[in-house]
Amino acid sequence: MSAAGRVDLMARTGDLRTLEAVASPAAPALAAPGRVRLRIDRFALTANNVTYAVFGDAPGMTYWRFFPAPPGRGRVPVWGFADVTASTHPEVSVGERFYGFWPMSTDVDLEPQRAGSHGFVDGAPHRAGLAAVYNAYLRERPRPDGSDAERRGAEAEQMLLRPLFGTSFLIDDFLADEGCFGARRVVLSSASSKTAYGTAFLLARRGPAGGPEVVGLTSPGNRAFVERLGCYARVLGYDEVAALDASIPTVYVDFAGDAPLRAALHRHLGEALRHDCAVGAAHWQQLRAGDASRAQPLPGPPPTLFFAPARWARRTADWGEAGLAQRMGEARRAFAQRLHGSGAWLTVVEHRGPATVARVWRDLVDGRSRPDEGHVLSLDDA
Repeated sequence: MSAAGRVDLMARTGDLRTLEAVASPAAPALAAPGRVRLRIDRFALTANNVTYAVFGDAPGMTYWRFFPAPPGRGRVPVWGFADVTASTHPEVSVGERFYGFWPMSTDVDLEPQRAGSHGFVDGAPHRAGLAAVYNAYLRERPRPDGSDAERRGAEAEQMLLRPLFGTSFLIDDFLADEGCFGARRVVLSSASSKTAYGTAFLLARRGPAGGPEVVGLTSPGNRAFVERLGCYARVLGYDEVAALDASIPTVYVDFAGDAPLRAALHRHLGEALRHDCAVGAAHWQQLRAGDASRAQPLPGPPPTLFFAPARWARRTADWGEAGLAQRMGEARRAFAQRLHGSGAWLTVVEHRGPATVARVWRDLVDGRSRPDEGHVLSLDDA
């Protein structure tokens, strides 16, 4: 791919399986002061990005607003690294590298505000009022004591785990703050997803005396992987909901968005279900289509959407940015250490070029990705 031009991968908002590569001429030189242009080097793709697309127009979330696109199209946000190629901002220099929230594009222009030693916040007018956690860009410092391979490996782990485990941390914090709604069991769907087993790890870390039993629900093909993780007290298939003791007070944390599964769980547990925490949309087709059972009210509490940025904002106010970062960092390091020793750690698979990125995206949307692989991508062919 030519460095002179720009390529954007855009989803059809009515057909999430399709990513179209839209090429355009190189943008003109930066003229206005206080702007930066960055070349997006590498980014991760996970089921979390599918959730961003599913909720692209949802009230209070509006992920399509971060990087505007023509009508009927959406630029799926991703987490990754980018390098400054042009700057008219006095505190951001060409050649600096930043971690943050990007479009699936070769280049992007930002308007840094509150720039400092740790990074900056994008102050573009269209991002005003959006969740602050997505508008922050972290400056990456050179690592003179490590090889390029070590740096790339550390970056891959950060792209794949940092945003997902951040959500896991906030879910665990929320449940602890609520006394787990008086439940003695937490059931997590899509148990092979990174956010789900990060949450399971944190819940289990509270210990048998202080924490609930943690049960993972998964598909037959992912069951062996989920069991190897060692994060769950018990692993069940999606068709084994009836094996759950219906007398035990339970919290459901839903990463799948599977309406029939939710209905089966509500009907089986009834009033023993104390809280239904809706997080993700791995099974987004069922989430969008719903099923006939949704016409009737389900027993137990209604699903309540968990929006991680709102919890992040609350804990930032409570602990400060540094305090929250310290707590999350300590938990994430313990999680990584646990998984590295479990024998079930991710294999990082790297991909290059728009066509390959579109194929990986389609596999994620269709639920065909392997749970033991982490996808790191670049739009550059070379």
